[in-house]
Amino acid sequence: MSQSSKSPNVPTSADVARLAGVSRATVSYVLNNAAAVRISEPTRRKVREAAEELGYVPHAAARSLRAGHTRIVLLPTSHVPVGPLYSAFLNELQWALRRLDYTVVQYGSLGLNGDEAARAWAELRPVAVISLGEIALSPHDVATLKRAGARAVITLGPAGVPGAHGLVMDQAEIGARAAAHLVERGRRRIGVVVPREAGLELFSGPRLVGARSVTGAEVVQEVALAHTEESAAELAARWPSLGLDAVFAYNDEYAMLLMRALQDAGLRIPEDVAVMGADDLLIGRLLRPRLSTVRLEMPTGDHLASLVDRAVREPSEITERHDLMAALVVPREST
Repeated sequence: MSQSSKSPNVPTSADVARLAGVSRATVSYVLNNAAAVRISEPTRRKVREAAEELGYVPHAAARSLRAGHTRIVLLPTSHVPVGPLYSAFLNELQWALRRLDYTVVQYGSLGLNGDEAARAWAELRPVAVISLGEIALSPHDVATLKRAGARAVITLGPAGVPGAHGLVMDQAEIGARAAAHLVERGRRRIGVVVPREAGLELFSGPRLVGARSVTGAEVVQEVALAHTEESAAELAARWPSLGLDAVFAYNDEYAMLLMRALQDAGLRIPEDVAVMGADDLLIGRLLRPRLSTVRLEMPTGDHLASLVDRAVREPSEITERHDLMAALVVPREST
């Protein structure tokens, strides 16, 4: 084997210590951001510069062995379109966790059931798991993760899971607020758009139930719609036969899609059909007529990251339910 084909020597913390003129312990303290040890800023800078020059990065597995746990927060990757509001929230959460010195690992879990997902996630030995609710976890799955070292299992969804911290997002409230607003505007026959796309039942089902809980409506009818122009045009073409005078769409994106199709079919908004969405996206305010919506008030990513950090540092058998969301109707011209 030629010299050029050999793998280069992997730099070690000892190499960094020699180059920086410090001990290996100091290198470890600096690169692992140990807050309990006071090290001068010039020394920290020398260590970081030496590590950068050598191309050295700490070994995550070795660090985990010393600490007794990893700093991995596992975030299963969403495989359904969650919308800009949730995407921004999750991005903010990831940045906040990184600032707290956690490593956020996104895990593709498409096609896995709860037991399969829990075992796959457990293999990475995460210190915490934040499940977005697309995969239904059981108490047994939560126990599997905790036996593998997860100090906190956090679920996001309309209901909590025994053994996990539940970040509860009351989707039924969104549907109830939307339907109540439409009834207040004199609408009695309301269609509720339920997306055809798989994976959104976690959100769309409770919103339909919430809409049906409102008194004053004669009909609250489920209306299926795919997120395509063709599906919206087909629904708009048969809208007069449905006998509905209002529609609460799953979110603003579905509402805007359907509203455009209804207008193209010659229906007036809101005279013939009142249209309402959810999420309060900026583009909904730019439409004419402006889109009525349900604004979702959610906590900041920093707030949730702090909750995760507290659950990791102070693990307890007592889990908590945290209500994450409030719903507020924003009436505009479309209703």
